[in-house]
Amino acid sequence: MIKSMTGFASVAREGESGTIAVTIRAVNHRYLDLQLRVPQSLAGAEARFRATVQRSIARGRIEVAVNVQLRQAATVEVEFNEPLAMALAAALESARARGIVEGAFTPGDLLRLPQALAVRERPVENEPALIDAVAAMVNSALEEALQRLDGMRMTEGEHLNADLEARRTLLASLIERVVAAAAEGSADVQARLAARVQELAADVPADQNLIAQEIVRTASRSDISEEVARFRAHLAHWAALTTMPEPCGRKLDFLLQEMNREVNTIGSKADGLRVSELVITAKAELEKMREQVQNVE
Repeated sequence: MIKSMTGFASVAREGESGTIAVTIRAVNHRYLDLQLRVPQSLAGAEARFRATVQRSIARGRIEVAVNVQLRQAATVEVEFNEPLAMALAAALESARARGIVEGAFTPGDLLRLPQALAVRERPVENEPALIDAVAAMVNSALEEALQRLDGMRMTEGEHLNADLEARRTLLASLIERVVAAAAEGSADVQARLAARVQELAADVPADQNLIAQEIVRTASRSDISEEVARFRAHLAHWAALTTMPEPCGRKLDFLLQEMNREVNTIGSKADGLRVSELVITAKAELEKMREQVQNVE
């Protein structure tokens, strides 16, 4: 399937825990290059987010940004210094027994001692249940963003496929014209050789059978039937790949390399001025297809 590697998607959601936003940007890349930016509080869920992306995308540079705004206020923690209170109570009891002080030890006495009570705010990021709920909401939004991104990439892929299919059809026509031009060129070469041999035979006697064999060998060196057969097979394989559901960008890139190699060989072997012109046109089309395939997943 032809699917573009470029696209953009964004999803925002609100829940009881807070507001989250997921943004995905995708551009072409030879492999899958995934960049995740998540709040520190969600670092533990990063592997989960990464796996979600990898299930949907096979290739490209993917930038995922996650923003989170929590609604819940920080909770308060009060820590009581029990050893200090016990020691203080024992000391006061001893002082009362000696008549140094009077009255009971009250909570108000503790509040006047900063070492007795420690009051701290506990950040909401330290609440495991809350973070799990936020991570689940983020992952759900990420899946929706990936679906939107996939839709955009498929739409662009349809345009890419239309362009590539038109060029593939043109290449199929060009190779058949090359075959015809090469046959004409080979016939012309054989005719010129035969005429030249007739001219030389008038002055120097020669074995006609050996001359005929040499002409055949010369013609066989310009035979391009194998290269043409492989080129046609590559074109058929291309058509099959673009209809399969799996990503095919790398395979298409490989096929273009193989087709370019066959065209180069054809250009070096085949005879005729028209062959050279058609080979140059085919190579130009292959280069345009190569540029397009760089953006196919």
